[in-house]
Amino acid sequence: MVAHAFHPEPIASDLAHALVSDFLEQSPGASKFAERLLAATGSRFRDALDVLSLGASEELRKQLRLTGFVLTGNSDDGELWEHTTALFPLFELRSNAKRRGFVRVDSVVDFLEATGTAPLAFEGDAGALVRRALVADDESELWVVERSTDRSQTTSASSVGAGPGAALVARHLQAFRLRPRPIDDAERGFAAALELVRAAQEDVGQTAACELFFEAERLFYTRRNRAARVQKARQDALGLGWFNRDHHTYRSSRAAFRSLVAVLEALGLHCRERFYAGGEAGWGAQVMEHAGLGICVFADVDLSPEEVTGDFAHAGLEPRGELGTVGLWCELHGEAFLAAGMHHLECQFDFDVVRRQLAAEGISVMPPFTDYPHLKQAFTEGEIWRVPAARLERARQLGFLNAEQAERIEREGALGSHFEVLERNEGYKGFNQAGINKIIEATDPRRRAEAG
Repeated sequence: MVAHAFHPEPIASDLAHALVSDFLEQSPGASKFAERLLAATGSRFRDALDVLSLGASEELRKQLRLTGFVLTGNSDDGELWEHTTALFPLFELRSNAKRRGFVRVDSVVDFLEATGTAPLAFEGDAGALVRRALVADDESELWVVERSTDRSQTTSASSVGAGPGAALVARHLQAFRLRPRPIDDAERGFAAALELVRAAQEDVGQTAACELFFEAERLFYTRRNRAARVQKARQDALGLGWFNRDHHTYRSSRAAFRSLVAVLEALGLHCRERFYAGGEAGWGAQVMEHAGLGICVFADVDLSPEEVTGDFAHAGLEPRGELGTVGLWCELHGEAFLAAGMHHLECQFDFDVVRRQLAAEGISVMPPFTDYPHLKQAFTEGEIWRVPAARLERARQLGFLNAEQAERIEREGALGSHFEVLERNEGYKGFNQAGINKIIEATDPRRRAEAG
């Protein structure tokens, strides 16, 4: 298991922001898009930027190296420089001095249609690993790109000609969207998911299969969360999709946790850092990441202090007679990987701007549970879900709820999913354990039931 201690990277951030700012100053088209992006979605251009191509020089190489960037490979006509422990664009250094910015979107066609843009160039057929369109060409070039491969392939000429094709992509996306999600047979649900993952990998490859799987997951989640639907509609008005996704959060029972990790690893995610949020809420998490796609997962589970020191992601967790916040959520709603859907999707924004915009749309955002210069986080008010009568009665009989709590939940429902807004600065890639503990504890259905 790989463990990381992530820190803000202010010096690297200063360099990255200066390079992005220079690009925007040199490109009226990109600058106009950045203004529209913030006004329409609350998102910042620098967070949407996948790759920035610049003219190579020894001075720039020196600056990148001194601030923590490393040469990780080569593109068709340049070098690729990446900061491996922080979130910044990938920098491509090439002999051609003309700057090029590549903004990632879910669908190039959606973007062109929504914005009414006639592309100056359009590369890649449906189902290609990379599709991209040149949408502005002044002093610099602005491209939009959709990809189901590593971002190092964003500018590659070969990537637009490679890929499984539209038919296979559609077939496996449909299979993932329609996969069995039983509420009372987790073993069958995980086995079916694993079978579908392996079938997709055989046809489209591991990386593309992972991208398709999480596209299906976001679709399922969004239908069950109003705040996410509102924000998605705002982003779709520019044809962006979930371009700004930060991480996906699943809640798991202790019994199913090893199965959850196994499927995520089969999809190509690796275990990153482990969390123990504290004894009050009694939960922990395994953070997992797909290095190529940047897909990140928070896998939450009831956990004791002594268990976090072991390999709980692979060793398995024995059921126990009491439930914490996460375990009770699963008892009431089912596994997040199956019937319930994700507990929350977190996306990157300008924190203050998006909260004002969501408030104007009638979406309430809870007080921040993280408010640092380098990291800001807040949940929207939770979606209330009805609880199946049989599951509610079982929870009462097993002593997980008292009679008053069960009666109120039967009448009013229980907290289901949230949407989460986040702002990252200084390239910070980590999370706030103490703040997360407070918000998870505050959203325990028992507390809500008692408070009325």
